[in-house]
Amino acid sequence: MNPKTDPAHASHRRQLLAATLALPFAIPARAQTGAAQDRPIRIIVPFAAGAGTDAVARLIAPALAQSLARPVVVENRTGASGAIGARLVAQSPPDGTTLLLVASPFTTVAAVNPKAGYDPLADFSPVGLIASGPLLWAGSAQTDARTLTDWVQRARERPGSVLYGSAGAGGINHLMLELLNAQTGAPIVHVPYRGTAPAVVDLVGGQIHLLTGTIPALLPHIREGRIRALAVSTRERTPVLPDVPGMSELGLAGLEVRNVFGFAAAARTPPALIATLAGALAEALRTPAIRERLAADALDLVQPDPQGMARFIADDTRRWQDLARSHGIRVDEGG
Repeated sequence: MNPKTDPAHASHRRQLLAATLALPFAIPARAQTGAAQDRPIRIIVPFAAGAGTDAVARLIAPALAQSLARPVVVENRTGASGAIGARLVAQSPPDGTTLLLVASPFTTVAAVNPKAGYDPLADFSPVGLIASGPLLWAGSAQTDARTLTDWVQRARERPGSVLYGSAGAGGINHLMLELLNAQTGAPIVHVPYRGTAPAVVDLVGGQIHLLTGTIPALLPHIREGRIRALAVSTRERTPVLPDVPGMSELGLAGLEVRNVFGFAAAARTPPALIATLAGALAEALRTPAIRERLAADALDLVQPDPQGMARFIADDTRRWQDLARSHGIRVDEGG
């Protein structure tokens, strides 16, 4: 049979021609992917070393490196209640090598600060949430006020006398106070700090009266009697602090807030890369030591899911935007 008229031969020629035409375009794409895969992955923590977000990032980084078979490094880029770190990741190349350790201020800051410089929805490709849990309301141990209700009553009786310290204007701690004031009518005064640590120092010293923070950050001070645990921010109690009431017991169900942690990359990161990162993250979270540590910190594991995290970001941003509009909350801080 003439090779020029043989159907099998003609089919082979067409496949070879298609592969040849595609070759100039395929090689640069593979080379670009390879270059990205040769670089370490950076986890950008938008808060100071030693903070709860930093601890979570450093806990997971080694297991994530093992899952991905490549180095993973943690970098702290602080400022503007987390906005500086978020902007860095939003502006990074969409190649999956720069990740943001997302925590609750990711949505709150953007909701109330027009100068935040990033859009939680448009500027990021979610990789997945990894854990969520309560924040802790804590009070000064230098007074006879022993419950959150006591402090609310004191603020009503003596407007302007009760001071609440937060980790920064626009962060989750700040907006939790705004929720409390809105629901109870208590005029508690907001005192922003540059991080939780200096606020805790002043709470211990009696310069302020209330704050909220992660359980691991506050628990040592509670155990030593320097501050008092008043309530957890979730609806029900947590096994880590079984004697501390949740919001429903206090008649404050509308104040329920869960602190979250997750990872996100820059917008337009290819879906295949996001799927690889989410899979590696899920594998890392199966490490027994990580699961035990998160449970000890009152954090519940969440299966990493890019679509589920996208829905959470949209819902949470909307919640805080609604609060900001209804109560005139606005933070004008650049960075």
